[in-house]
Amino acid sequence: MAGAIFFTAQNASAIGPAALHAERPASDVTLVVQRKELPEKYKRRVVRFSTTEKPGTIIVDTNNKFLYYIEGPNRATRYGIGVGRDGFGWSGVVNVGRKAEWPSWTPPAEMRARERRAGRILPAVQEGGIDNPLGARALYLYKGGRDTIFRIHGTNQPWTIGLNMSSGCIRMMNKDVEHLYARADIGTRVIVIGPGNRHGKVDYEDRGIDIFRTIFGG
Repeated sequence: MAGAIFFTAQNASAIGPAALHAERPASDVTLVVQRKELPEKYKRRVVRFSTTEKPGTIIVDTNNKFLYYIEGPNRATRYGIGVGRDGFGWSGVVNVGRKAEWPSWTPPAEMRARERRAGRILPAVQEGGIDNPLGARALYLYKGGRDTIFRIHGTNQPWTIGLNMSSGCIRMMNKDVEHLYARADIGTRVIVIGPGNRHGKVDYEDRGIDIFRTIFGG
């Protein structure tokens, strides 16, 4: 089992630098459509997956930018993700403590002050919607009954999937986080594999796409 996870205020944001808008409040953002095809390997797939973890567990492999939801023996759904940039990565064993659809975003006070010094104005609270950095859904990660300030969430920056762009949160395509949200209940165990080795020993192997189930379902 992992040891304690240590969190700091600077790790608390779910937003990457591309979503900070210089010299203007976030409520006055003009959305720009960026057409960039998601690399094939990061598209949602059913994979053959061996592990000693129980069905219903989430394993987040931050090194390879994959999130796995264990469906049953030798089977998992694999999603592409975006993760923390250098200095913002973390690891540990947590649980889904809360869920929200089209969640609001509350940037930490320290982050707001830091960005203001850089000439970027962040709102105290940004209501949910298509221009919200948390995207369509959020799963709030708790440790020992307390909010870690980290989330698994959607993104209005889908081109960041597969990259190290966030301040520690796990971001997914909106359609993928909606898919995961419908399956992961409150209390779901989440193992985040990353820097610090606080997740402990985790046995798993991704054996590639399950062709039969991909074609025929089930």
